[in-house]
Amino acid sequence: MDLGLAGKRVVVTGAGRGIGLAIVRGFVAEGAAVVAGSRRATKELAELDGVTVVEVDLADAAGPADLIAAAGERIDVLVNNVGIAPPRTHGFLDVTDNMWADTWNLNVMAAVRATRAALPVMLAGGGGAIVNTGSVNSRLADPLVIDYSASKAALASFTKSLSKEFGPRGIRVNSVAPGPVATDLWLGDGGVAATVGAAQGIAPSDVEAGAKAAMVTGRFTRPEEVATLVLLLASARIPNVTGADFAIDGGMLTAL
Repeated sequence: MDLGLAGKRVVVTGAGRGIGLAIVRGFVAEGAAVVAGSRRATKELAELDGVTVVEVDLADAAGPADLIAAAGERIDVLVNNVGIAPPRTHGFLDVTDNMWADTWNLNVMAAVRATRAALPVMLAGGGGAIVNTGSVNSRLADPLVIDYSASKAALASFTKSLSKEFGPRGIRVNSVAPGPVATDLWLGDGGVAATVGAAQGIAPSDVEAGAKAAMVTGRFTRPEEVATLVLLLASARIPNVTGADFAIDGGMLTAL
């Protein structure tokens, strides 16, 4: 299927690894020109043709606008992917104001700021598409990631509100909601499995097995699968889809 993304100019936040890197690779394979925002220019990004890497701290209030400015006078697609998911293994009462603020800042405000900077460029160009990386935890509240869950619920609401305001002006806004994905965020050193395992006195592999058991497919989603969904939503193949949140979670969510 030709997604019609060749020649499109795309901005991706949190592009250095995991889902973000897979998204960048997907757009490059489709012939798009990608401006990749990352705290550092990773080897994986540097190896890709057609990618402009912008080293930027998206937790800084000026960072998202700086990234958008680096994209120039045309943006066809914005993917708000950057985020953090710190496990709170000691419970809600140990989650400080600063922890809440850090999670909210990167998971919500980075998307708000990047979108606020990109929309005038998109509108001047006649339209575009925005895809936000959410989470099943926007609907599947989990005390282990209480601040993360709340932030992703806010991002889903932000997505819906934007779609209503800017849909009539040619800009579609959607989100994807992954469950556990096979990236370092979950499975790497210091990732969710290792952190939770250390807190509970069990092996990270046991935490991983428990997460797999919560999905009817019995496996983690691959980052490339999330990227494929993002690319489809960014394309013009389904132009009447906006304001939607698409779960890609191996059947973890059971409610309609």
